[in-house]
Amino acid sequence: MRNILYALLITFVSPVFADDQITFAIVPQQSASRLAELWSPIMEYLSENTGEKFEFSTAKNIPMFEERLSASEYDFAYMNPYHYTTFSANPGYMSISKAKDKKIKGIIVARKDSNIKDLKELDGSTLAFPAPAAFAASVLTRSVLKQKGVTFEPDYVSSHDSVYLAVVKGLYPAGGGIIRTFNSIDESLRDQLTPIYTTKGYTPHAVAHHPRVDPELAAKVQSLLAALHDTEEGRALLKPLNIKGFVNGANSDWDDVRALNIDEIKQ
Repeated sequence: MRNILYALLITFVSPVFADDQITFAIVPQQSASRLAELWSPIMEYLSENTGEKFEFSTAKNIPMFEERLSASEYDFAYMNPYHYTTFSANPGYMSISKAKDKKIKGIIVARKDSNIKDLKELDGSTLAFPAPAAFAASVLTRSVLKQKGVTFEPDYVSSHDSVYLAVVKGLYPAGGGIIRTFNSIDESLRDQLTPIYTTKGYTPHAVAHHPRVDPELAAKVQSLLAALHDTEEGRALLKPLNIKGFVNGANSDWDDVRALNIDEIKQ
């Protein structure tokens, strides 16, 4: 069984898809196994209601996910706001949905027993972040630290879950994440952590499709995602994701993120 699971995870992270399959990739904020558990039921729902075969995919880390978006490897993708502003420009991913009535906010977490209350207490520390271009968990949180005059060394540990675990283990005094993934981790870990800072909110993650996708299929997926919160079955699929629902997302919705000029501040 362990070997079968390992093979499945390798497929998720390094996929080889048939021509008749629709790839739907999820930004790797969490482990591949956790993302597969959360999102595979959504893929089944889309497959059953479109007549197409939707396949869950992800990457081993956020930089690899970015490379695959750039290379047009995914038909559909759930990507962070900065990713959308980048990959809507080239190769032209087109938004269809975003989370309902929700702004994405970055958080900085520390161990509860550390008694850290103020960001200035982190001055001179090495801090954990998922990846340089992880929008809220890294770009926004690092920007806030710099604005407040906190000097720090960033260490990129590949995922939100890795940040939380590393802080719990005491490898770093604090790290960046977002409320949704923080609320998704095991309670035994979450109970040892506390958010010590929350950033301003921005338009959340986008569900977008590559220009090669049939517009009729894209419209059908948009409609199906928007309908999830209207039924008991759909709400059951959304609950593990910590998403209340999806609404239609227009390209201009992410102009608040474009206005940040992230390319100038993300390094």
